Amino acid sequence: MIVLTRRIEASESATGTVTLDVDSRIKSRLRVTLDDGREAGLMLERGHLLRGGELLADASGEQVIRVLAAPEAVSTVRCTDPHLLARAAYHLGNRHVPLQIDPGLLRYQHDHVLDDMLRGLGLTVEAEQAPFEPEAGAYQSAPHSHSHSHGHDHPFVRLPAHS
Repeated sequence: MIVLTRRIEASESATGTVTLDVDSRIKSRLRVTLDDGREAGLMLERGHLLRGGELLADASGEQVIRVLAAPEAVSTVRCTDPHLLARAAYHLGNRHVPLQIDPGLLRYQHDHVLDDMLRGLGLTVEAEQAPFEPEAGAYQSAPHSHSHSHGHDHPFVRLPAHS
């Protein structure tokens, strides 16, 4: 079995692909079947959402596997009114819904209750099969995020003891 232990930036060519839904791409430890039928295991650092197109490699770099985002049941909102789209994003975020945000588009895992809520705001919602690439979130690492590693103190505040 191939054990994929690291992400790599670039490679001459991938030796295989693996197609995963978003729930699988969140996991750092997972047994998978590559698209060509070979078995592989993910043993990656935690806290990183795999994105479609990312490359994973084994320890030797001999095996390079490209991650593909699987089409899955999603609800897609397309809108040219930025204010209305922002209102929709606000209401979905208020419900802690993982959300893909692209220009003129919001996408989330299909949920008819959320679909009805957005229709009530005047938006058109389409249920479809499509790859789902949600925002990683402010507290998760993501391919384009910046680390929080700068020098400043976080003061410790001691509260008075009760007598």
